[in-house]
Parts: sequence; C-alpha cells; structure tokens
Amino acid sequence: MPKDPAPAPASAATDAKDAHDADAYDEYDDHDEYEDDEYEEKPVVETVVEEERFGTITVRLDMKAGEVTVEGESVPRIELLRAEGTEADDHIPIGTRDASLLTLTVDGEEAVLDPAKGRLTRRSYRVDVRHADHTWRLVPDSIPGSRLLRDEEHIGDFSSDGDGRVIAEWREDAEPEALDTAIGHALAAAFGTGAQPMWMLAVEAASEMLPG
Repeated sequence: MPKDPAPAPASAATDAKDAHDADAYDEYDDHDEYEDDEYEEKPVVETVVEEERFGTITVRLDMKAGEVTVEGESVPRIELLRAEGTEADDHIPIGTRDASLLTLTVDGEEAVLDPAKGRLTRRSYRVDVRHADHTWRLVPDSIPGSRLLRDEEHIGDFSSDGDGRVIAEWREDAEPEALDTAIGHALAAAFGTGAQPMWMLAVEAASEMLPG
C-alpha cells in the first residue's frame, strides 16, 4: 500500500508575506511608541530667559495640567492655574479664557485676572490683571505680538507662539519693574500673543459657518 505523500513545504511567497506582515506590525508598534513619547513630552515646556534688567527667568507651561509658572532670583513667583477637570481649548495654551476657571497668584497672593472672550477684534483678546494698586493689560497690536501696559502706560512688547517660549522687548523710555516682567511673561505664555486684524477674523468666522 503506497504511503501518504509528505506535507508540501510552505511556499516562498507565503513565507515572504508572513515576514512582511511581521515587519509591518513591528514598525507600527515602533511608530505608536514614538507618537506616545512625543505626546507625553509635548505638553510641558520649560524655557530659561536671560533678561538684561532682571537676570535669569524660568517660564514653565504645562498645557495638559493647565499651569504656567514664572520665577527667578530677581522676580516674584507667578502661578497661573486652570481649575482641575476643566475641558481645555486647544487654541489657548492655558486651556481657557474663562476667568472663573483660572487662578493667578503673585508670591502666593491672589491677583484679579480678567481675560476678554476673544472675538472679532484684537482688543477682544486682551488680558487684564489687577494687583497691589496697579493694573496690567496684555493686548494684541499685530499678528505676532502684543503690547504690555501698566496703569495704561505702554512699557513693553511681548511675543509668543503659544508654545511657552516668550520674547520681551522693553520700550526705551520705560522703567519696568520685576513684577512687570513676571506678569508679562506669565500672560504671554498662558494666552499667547498677537491676533489677526478684524477683517481676517471676520472672514474666518464667516467661512466656518458655510456648509461643507
């Protein structure tokens, strides 16, 4: 009686396909790991700024937790915190412009924070602070930048793309104090700077209302 034939070996094509699928799976896993690592690192940005007048200043933005901290040897410590559990708006570094959901402290003492809602004018993106008998306002005056006013006096210009990195330039005739720079850096890091002109904002708002 003849013997049963031996099992046929797997085809080379099948082996190649299996190997390719395994490589693709491994590559996908590696990609996921990279994306996860990148996501974990992105929400927290800490930068060190060297100010001619006030020395080293550290600005820390935690987008995930909704926290901004500014501190340095010669400046007061500023903390701006978003209320825990608040749903964050991705377009705002601190996550919200709702004053009831934000707390600003200067060396542990609470200050009054009043961000405008942000509508169709640059002025609507202003952020006001009241503390120690003074007022500050950071308000956009160009697409990339905002001016800082103390008691209605224009003392400096700030720019930040919303990534926690802040650039400050003081006016030649101004005499900024340590609190000015701490508040300016905190507001710029928390809310970003600059805004498009009204006509561009209006066009964008109108386009978002169109179907499709």
